[in-house]
Amino acid sequence: MARRLILSGNDAAAEAMRQLDPDVVAAFPITPQTELMHKFAEFVADGDVKAEFVLVESEHSAMSATVGAAAAGARAMTATSANGLALMWEIVYIAASMRLPIVMPVINRALSGPINIHCDHSDTMGCRDSGWIQLYSESAQEAYDNVLQAIRIAEHPDVLTPVMVTFDGFIISHTAEVLEGLEDNEVRDWVGTYDAKYSLLRTDDPVTFGPLDLQDYYYEHKRQQVEAMKKAPAVIKEIGDAYGKLSGRPYGMIESYRLEDAEMALVALGSTAGTTKVVVDELRDAGKKVGLLKIRSFRPFPGREIAEALKGVKAVGVLDRSISFGAPGGPVEKEIKAALYGGGQTVANFVYGLGGRDMSMTDIKSVFEQLESIGAGKTPADEPLFVGVRG
Repeated sequence: MARRLILSGNDAAAEAMRQLDPDVVAAFPITPQTELMHKFAEFVADGDVKAEFVLVESEHSAMSATVGAAAAGARAMTATSANGLALMWEIVYIAASMRLPIVMPVINRALSGPINIHCDHSDTMGCRDSGWIQLYSESAQEAYDNVLQAIRIAEHPDVLTPVMVTFDGFIISHTAEVLEGLEDNEVRDWVGTYDAKYSLLRTDDPVTFGPLDLQDYYYEHKRQQVEAMKKAPAVIKEIGDAYGKLSGRPYGMIESYRLEDAEMALVALGSTAGTTKVVVDELRDAGKKVGLLKIRSFRPFPGREIAEALKGVKAVGVLDRSISFGAPGGPVEKEIKAALYGGGQTVANFVYGLGGRDMSMTDIKSVFEQLESIGAGKTPADEPLFVGVRG
């Protein structure tokens, strides 16, 4: 039975964590993640969860403690943002390589420098090839839903891979909205208990975590991670369908919005997808055949689904909230071009919103106008095209 709640994105993720009641949560504060762990700490202090709440001296330590707990067979979680994720970098790769089903909300924030505490996707895009599954959230509702699904995805025996649930700093993390939450018993029945296949604490069946892994076996272990990622899309869809039956909100790898007869479409992830839907509706009312493709799962990347969804679109604009310095386009654009290769579509890259700069409805309309011009054969002076930047 749904409960109507008014929560910020941080509080929505913390509420999902409370309902999951993990065994261990390790935490270190960093803006704009801090309020998420403040709220979870409140749940711990009030006795609303049984989790062992470990306060550490850095994000590197937070991920290390989470890895240790998961290796011992615990259901373990943490959360971070930007520079905190960068400080975790070494251990983030270790968590994935050890195939530990950790779930970590990452509240998107620009990486320094100069110092900036507001949203862009440079943190998680920089971590895209670390071996973690990445789910992007459009709203506080999706942040809540994605955290609940992430546990089952990560712990699925075909996957056993950690999951980042991302949502935009301040735009989602600190903005309250009405959302529907599930009852505690519904969540716990749906998620179930976690029985780790391997545990450091099982002395009758000893295992080794973190050994030296040289050229004799390292390659095979990386290949096993590749195979787990290949199996993950089917699991993400299966769990998204099951969650839909529980909540009324099914999830897939992507979401198509008014693409059936679209001649132009934007590709977006995160909160900008919501703003783009409003612009699409307005332009549709004005007679423009436009649409949106929202990416929920960036890793694993749903290339075939994207190609199918955009096969009838003539011009595609890809919105990137981060930059690949020295590369011809942003990280999302490169993936989209690879997915659409040979399909005949015109693809243009638009970088926007770095350091938290607003992406307004007017900005999105201007992107559609530029895309229309490019689709008509006008070659842009340079790519990527920068939206809303001075000079």
